[in-house]
Amino acid sequence: MSLFAIADTHLSFGVSKPMDIFQGWQDYEARLCENWKSVVREDDTVVIAGDISWGMDLRESMPDFRFLHELPGQKIILKGNHDYWWATKKKTDEAFAQNGLDSLHILFNNAYACGDVAVCGTRGWLSESCKQEDRKVLLREVGRLKMSIDAAREFDKEPIVFLHYPPVNADGTWCPEIYEVLKSEGIRRCYYGHLHGPSCRTAVNAEVDGIRLSLISCDFLNFLPKLVKNF
Repeated sequence: MSLFAIADTHLSFGVSKPMDIFQGWQDYEARLCENWKSVVREDDTVVIAGDISWGMDLRESMPDFRFLHELPGQKIILKGNHDYWWATKKKTDEAFAQNGLDSLHILFNNAYACGDVAVCGTRGWLSESCKQEDRKVLLREVGRLKMSIDAAREFDKEPIVFLHYPPVNADGTWCPEIYEVLKSEGIRRCYYGHLHGPSCRTAVNAEVDGIRLSLISCDFLNFLPKLVKNF
């Protein structure tokens, strides 16, 4: 059994939102499917850290969820900035159950045990959020992160944090409120997405203050899920 991670699948089987207009995204669905099947087995788990589907609601996103469901392994999904389909966990769980998508699980104020680690996290927010409306969202995200880490601690396993937004950027900007939670909670590994194209070249993929930071956006990983841990 293994734990993998990837972010920013940006699927659009139910809407017209082609990604192949961007360099490196040509035929990406087939590449993702082939690469996924080459490494992920049925008893594995894959965390998908946001920007999963371009659908505007659960109905429009359902073809994308079916695509993911048919891939091997269990999938733990968290919210990204483009996941406009996102509903309450209860509503989403019900939609998944009604459509037989029992391999999809929502990460939202909770955590999941996986081998000897616990998967936790949240969307995160923009670096240096100064506007009042941004501050409100940021503080909610800080609360959600703390709640998720607390849930992970209940499993008495190492919590591994997954975010959509990067907590630290190579240009020196960062989200201090989110990063301080990682530090104060003694988090040792944090995986994040959101960055694409040229931004990937300057992303932080290094240990900072004892926290190993890893970018897992699809195009950065060449559409191959990243191994987090073998059990």
